[in-house]
Amino acid sequence: MRGGSRLGWPVELEHPPVGLRPLRYRDARAWSEIRARNATWLKPWEATPPSAATSGMSFRQMVRMYSAQARADEALPWAITYQGRLAGQLGVTNIVWGSARSGTVGYWVDGALAGRGIAPTALAVAVDFCFFRAELHRLEVNIRPENHASLRVVEKLGFREEGMRPRLLHIDGAWRDHRSFALTVEDVPEGLLCRWKESQRLHDR
Repeated sequence: MRGGSRLGWPVELEHPPVGLRPLRYRDARAWSEIRARNATWLKPWEATPPSAATSGMSFRQMVRMYSAQARADEALPWAITYQGRLAGQLGVTNIVWGSARSGTVGYWVDGALAGRGIAPTALAVAVDFCFFRAELHRLEVNIRPENHASLRVVEKLGFREEGMRPRLLHIDGAWRDHRSFALTVEDVPEGLLCRWKESQRLHDR
């Protein structure tokens, strides 16, 4: 690993045709096109600043912020790729070290690519890196109850539901309730990607 003292940023991971890599300045055009095309698809699910005064970051500013957070061992802000092309984002944020060694995962995928197993594969790859290389202990995912597509991702991967968190995040103009899901490293001693691949194999029989 290179870069940060713990996370080794920049980190690139792959389980073809899905990959995880840092977002780059040259992704600006593709990222903007995907975001514009998916604006309606993403609006009900993405966290937003409660004050308009804190929004409006440019793409280059966003990439610089992500890089700084990663090199400070505070986050793993990946772009998701599919067959080598930008397909979404997955971030492990709120990373806490010390006796907690935990983080929070969020993700989105281009709606045009939904149903191809991209999100669960990317999440499984990320979880395995966090548990077995970065040595985190616990990861959680918080999802709005209405977000059935995202709920299916954690259900497919066997995340444990830990309850409802009222008014957890500001999304689409209001503070929204979320269902909380988590895994610890003890839950997946064989690795989450291995478990996901096995479930796919059984499903395809």
